[in-house]
Amino acid sequence: MPEHLDLDETDVRVRPGRRGSRPRTKQRPAHTDAVEGFVTGVSRGRYDVLVPPAGRRRRDLERALARGEGETVVAVTARELGRGGVVVGDRVRLVGDLTGGRDALARIVGIIDRTSSLRRSSEDSPGGNERVLVANADQLVVVTALADPEPRPRMVDRCLVAAYDAGMDVLLCLTKADLAPPEVFLALYDPLGVPAVVTRRENGAILGLEELRERVSDRVSVLVGHSGVGKSTLVNALVPDASRAVGHVNAVTGRGRHTSTNAVALALPDGGWVIDTPGVRSFGLAHVEVEDVIGAFPDLAEIATGCPPRCSHLPPAPGCALDAALEAAPPEERDALGARIDSLRRLLLSRSDEQ
Repeated sequence: MPEHLDLDETDVRVRPGRRGSRPRTKQRPAHTDAVEGFVTGVSRGRYDVLVPPAGRRRRDLERALARGEGETVVAVTARELGRGGVVVGDRVRLVGDLTGGRDALARIVGIIDRTSSLRRSSEDSPGGNERVLVANADQLVVVTALADPEPRPRMVDRCLVAAYDAGMDVLLCLTKADLAPPEVFLALYDPLGVPAVVTRRENGAILGLEELRERVSDRVSVLVGHSGVGKSTLVNALVPDASRAVGHVNAVTGRGRHTSTNAVALALPDGGWVIDTPGVRSFGLAHVEVEDVIGAFPDLAEIATGCPPRCSHLPPAPGCALDAALEAAPPEERDALGARIDSLRRLLLSRSDEQ
């Protein structure tokens, strides 16, 4: 190029493509025709979603959920939702093919605000990955065996903390009472006021099942527990056509083998839903703050307002108002208050204990 020519970008002509160019926009479709649905299962990027019957899809989803009626469609998520953002229990907005046919595929274009999120951290140190396990459930059923495998109170404590953080009610379900008495284990949770159901096998039947059925009726309940404690057995009894795989406990390690590999929501015959989750061996709580745990105990939370800033409430904690309240309590109330404070501190301690 001759040195005397002074050119800039305005001297360069670019030939447009044959199809022209379409300006990009950040506006997304409103999807005013979207139908609401309830996510019942997740597997390899595909979502099973319950939608109301075709004749009344413009109505509220509540009626379909209350009766467990409707049609199940398979869906994928829209690109803007990212990956892993939809979990079992989510209420979502759907567009696309909602016929539920063999080759039909709908698209999830929105997630309705959650009423609760049961979360777990991968690690107990700050920065651990946080994962939502289930959305919109109102009750956590912590299932633990009294024997075979041996009960692990620390794991139960962690589940309680996760439930309190999520704002969920808690139900303790003790299985295999035919192998070991439940009284000692129940005594650990009496001061916390945690309701409990005890089941046992007798002549092939599960005694205590009817009480459990009443506790989960007309609610969305999540069953959580170690592998081998009998979760899937209970689910199969509550939902006769569930056909959840049942495993056995390893005689050497004392641990069960994972039989449920994905969470799944199942409609109860008399109303309500149970969500069966894969067996867990740890429950990280790095995402839970101390205040969230204490907030689940209004009486102790009121006492704790007198604590110094950043009080851990764990001994030795100088100036902790819980200790002062215990010393000042009348003799007839001291044992009950002390047991409740000890239980709260056990839960607080469980936030950092390794399983």
